[in-house]
Amino acid sequence: MELILDTIETVIKPGLGPEILHFKDDQEAILQSQRGNRQAFGFLVKKYMQRAYYTALGLVGSHDSAVDLSQEAFIRAFRSIKKFQAGKNFFTWYYRILRNLCFNHLRDRARHARPFSEIREEELESITDSDGATGAVIERNETQRLVWEALESLKEQEREIIILKDMQDLSYKEIAEVFDCPVGTVMSRLFTARQALKAKLERLYS
Repeated sequence: MELILDTIETVIKPGLGPEILHFKDDQEAILQSQRGNRQAFGFLVKKYMQRAYYTALGLVGSHDSAVDLSQEAFIRAFRSIKKFQAGKNFFTWYYRILRNLCFNHLRDRARHARPFSEIREEELESITDSDGATGAVIERNETQRLVWEALESLKEQEREIIILKDMQDLSYKEIAEVFDCPVGTVMSRLFTARQALKAKLERLYS
């Protein structure tokens, strides 16, 4: 995660040290960012960079691409911060930028994205017997691998809404803002997506 912060600092904080000031909440940091305080935006990057990375990873399935795309989204957000409307949720606003970048990436370079199952298989291969709990670790990793494999096989919209609600814990209202649709539509889409995921998992486990 530090790679994301270090890279963005070269863009948003030229000539400044690595110290990032702390602010009482996002709104204060955003207001200061809009007034030209670069360290205030650095505070937002540090707060959300891990969440941004894992969201991008969930959408594109590639570690390197997730790092690059989340970095680029933060840079674009910094350049557009004056357009941010007071009172809105920062991550929801940022996610729209990240989402567009991720989907453009999938359209342009879908064949080069590594599947989640491949990432999980590497984790399994690295397990040793040193702690005497190899069986439990393998079982846990195998479960994770199957979940990611099932997620990867879903439609883009199904995978996205599950990532936002069940992994990133966005509220129905925040997701509705992302998709520009009523909360009821979000709930309906999420139900359909969860049913699709359940069906995929049942096939994988059978």
